[in-house]
Amino acid sequence: MTLHRPGANRLRNASSPYLQQHASNPVDWHLWDQEALALAKQQDKPILLSIGYSACHWCHVMAHESFEHQDTADLMNRFFVNIKVDREERPDLDRIYQSAHQLLAQRPGGWPLTVFLSPDDLTPFFSGTYFPREPRHGLPAFRDLLQSLNQAYHAHRKDIEKQNLSLRQALNSLNPGGAAGGVVMDDAPLQAARQQLENSFDQRHGGFGQAPKFPHATNIERLLRDWASSNLAGKPDERALQMAADTLAQMARGGINDQLGGGFCRYSVDDLWMIPHFEKMLYDNGPLLALYTEAWLATGNPLFKDTAERTADWAIREMQSPEGGYYSSLDADSEGEEGRFYVWRPQQVEELLEGDEYAVFSRHYGLDRQANFEDHWHFHTFVDIPALCGELGISAEQAKAGLDRARRKLFEARQ
Repeated sequence: MTLHRPGANRLRNASSPYLQQHASNPVDWHLWDQEALALAKQQDKPILLSIGYSACHWCHVMAHESFEHQDTADLMNRFFVNIKVDREERPDLDRIYQSAHQLLAQRPGGWPLTVFLSPDDLTPFFSGTYFPREPRHGLPAFRDLLQSLNQAYHAHRKDIEKQNLSLRQALNSLNPGGAAGGVVMDDAPLQAARQQLENSFDQRHGGFGQAPKFPHATNIERLLRDWASSNLAGKPDERALQMAADTLAQMARGGINDQLGGGFCRYSVDDLWMIPHFEKMLYDNGPLLALYTEAWLATGNPLFKDTAERTADWAIREMQSPEGGYYSSLDADSEGEEGRFYVWRPQQVEELLEGDEYAVFSRHYGLDRQANFEDHWHFHTFVDIPALCGELGISAEQAKAGLDRARRKLFEARQ
């Protein structure tokens, strides 16, 4: 296993922090530009398109395991034209190839997104997300995959062209044009979307679909709009409001929401919203801030008001730059470990709190249970306040006050 000695590739002059992270890779990275696309055609090489962003944990892992190693880079450089894209710079490309990946793989995408494109029409013939250096978790070694796909591309061109045609037709069907006689303007697409959301709604834990679970702010917004418009018409869609409110409540109480400092992580790896990928994105938290505000106005639930305020406080405190603008993301890794900044051990918590504070806090957040993240505890609400009051013989005001004091002390210690 040979690690590359730092040099520089074409990404050295990129403005993107994510692309700059790969500027010293031995991979002959290209930008997405006409030069790279023309080179792939000229050399009849497939394009290896890698899409990610600077705060992405698994992007870092794949870079360390594969892109920084000369043996992997040699295969990539020999068989492919390699293109790096920052999804925050090119959300249009990311959307196209995430959609293509979902059709090819029949499962959700994510980052890093690893896509192999035919050079003549830029249609993907194979895609995945993270691939390890050595085989594990049912995934092939990245180096083995590179060699297999190079052989398949040259040995099965006709089959790939046939698959590409079917994929393009499927992608086109996702955005159909108007009928020959003109577009019919009615609410049929909205009703179809409403039904699809109900079909995929998780009745037990909120959200849509199964793990990994993303906040999907646009889905929640669609449900709130369905409820608001039907309410104005005198026939309120209470089910739409319930699905939106249940999802927001489960997320607010879950580990995807930083219970000490506020702000939502990118997504949850489980159905319970318990353990997130710990990066925090401004483009998630902005829409969620608006949604919690709207949900509070619609329901009067104080949890939504509190969550909106804590999310706004986090954005101003941690994401606003001295110049007045806002940073786009916070990394998942701290000191080289995913989530280290956010996780605790019960002994650490107990040392920082008074006895009555620890009694409330530890029960509320499950410190009396088994560790839920790599021998550490990541805070997730297990016991709600009414149940706490019954167990500990205290009032709701006492429970809330104890939790507030505990959170404040732990937040200050974490900083």
